[in-house]
Amino acid sequence: MADTADTRTPAQIEADIRRRRALLAETLDEIGVRVHPRTIVGDAKAKVVSNIDHTLGRAYVEVNRVVSDVKAQFVDEEGAPRLERVVPAALLVVGVVGLLTLSTRRRKG
Repeated sequence: MADTADTRTPAQIEADIRRRRALLAETLDEIGVRVHPRTIVGDAKAKVVSNIDHTLGRAYVEVNRVVSDVKAQFVDEEGAPRLERVVPAALLVVGVVGLLTLSTRRRKG
């Protein structure tokens, strides 16, 4: 059976106890900060903000892609408008606006 006798001096044992107490106090302080309601709420807010930023970034990329796709339908590679597509779209918009205007006037009158 191995000898498990402690060969440290009382001063070394006391120094070791002080060191361990300091480490334990530091660990308890750290745990206290982590479980504090402000820390928990702050972490939750940071996570929500991060998720929102990520979602907004993806939405921006998607909207930018859609706008580019729509623009490609009405403008050729050189940047000139494609009249065969612009004119019918403009007539459609004018027609819808005209119908909405007539509808609004009939309701008021």
